[in-house]
Amino acid sequence: MIAVGEAAPLVPGVTFEEGPVALVFYKVTCPVCQMAAPKVDVMGQAYPGRVVGVGQDPPGELERFGRDFGMGVRAIPDLPPYDVSTAYGIESVPTLFVIDAAGTVADVVVSWDRAGYNRASAVLAELLGVEPVTVSESSDGLPPFRPG
Repeated sequence: MIAVGEAAPLVPGVTFEEGPVALVFYKVTCPVCQMAAPKVDVMGQAYPGRVVGVGQDPPGELERFGRDFGMGVRAIPDLPPYDVSTAYGIESVPTLFVIDAAGTVADVVVSWDRAGYNRASAVLAELLGVEPVTVSESSDGLPPFRPG
C-alpha cells in the first residue's frame, strides 16, 4: 500500500495541484463502508470539493450508495481491473488517503478508525489552512474501530 511520504498515483478526474484532497476508496456492498459513509460526508461538507470517493462499482451503483447511505461527495468509479485501487495497493475498504498539493501522501487510514478519521480531518484542514472538523465522537454510536 502507498504509505505516508510517498508519491500518490494519479486518479482520473482529480488534480492534486488544485489543492490537497482526501480520497476514500470503497465498495458499495461493504458494510463498513456503508457505516462510514455519513462520516465521509461530514468531511466532504467541512472541506467542500476536497473529498472524493473512489468506488469499485459502476457509476449508477455509486450514485445509489451516496443516496442510500448519506455520502454526498463526488464519486469516481474504479472498475475492473481496478487500476487506481491497484496503484494505491488497496487491500481493504474503506481506505482513506490525504494527499497534499504536491501529490504526496500525508495520511492514510485503513478500515473505519474514529481516531484515524479525526486525525485525517485535522491533516487535511492544516493543508487547506482552515479549522479542523471532528468527524466522529464517541457519542455518535459508531465503534472506535471496525475492520474493513
